[in-house]
Amino acid sequence: MITCESLSPNPTRRASLASVLLWVASSPLSAALADTYPYIPPPMLTTPGLPGFKKVEETGVKLQDVIEGSGASASEGDVVEFNYVCRRSNGYFVYSTVDQFTGESSPVTFSLSDGKMIPGLKSVLVGMKPGGKRRAIVPPNAGYVTEDLEPQPTEFGPKRSLLSHSKEPLLFEVQLLKIK
Repeated sequence: MITCESLSPNPTRRASLASVLLWVASSPLSAALADTYPYIPPPMLTTPGLPGFKKVEETGVKLQDVIEGSGASASEGDVVEFNYVCRRSNGYFVYSTVDQFTGESSPVTFSLSDGKMIPGLKSVLVGMKPGGKRRAIVPPNAGYVTEDLEPQPTEFGPKRSLLSHSKEPLLFEVQLLKIK
């Protein structure tokens, strides 16, 4: 028969576990392990001279060409099809048009002249060639300054993340697929 007394924890067992935990925490080994991996803060995104980044003066976007691409460059007025990954400045993933598990692509198509796209992303795409890839740091004033700017994630969580962190820079990785 099970009684309430048999279900209560053993006080001597609890005391012995507490003493073992206290001993491990105060041992020189735990202090040595704590110093093994020092915290190294990430480089600030405002650091001048980021390797390979060039600044677009009109928007303040910092670009890095990863792959050049080939063919004609995208220009104002073109309709472009592209994939992108959007992250917050701390590296937190927000949204991607490429599924990270299956690799399935759901590219977006926008005109570079209709004013629906965030200004920073337009700065990234202008001058790109099909097949090209760029990384970009988009400052808040060239990002989602209004809620109706595109491209927008389809899920609630990523949309909420963009809205609640609209005063932070965004990191984009963009691959231009084609110019229509």
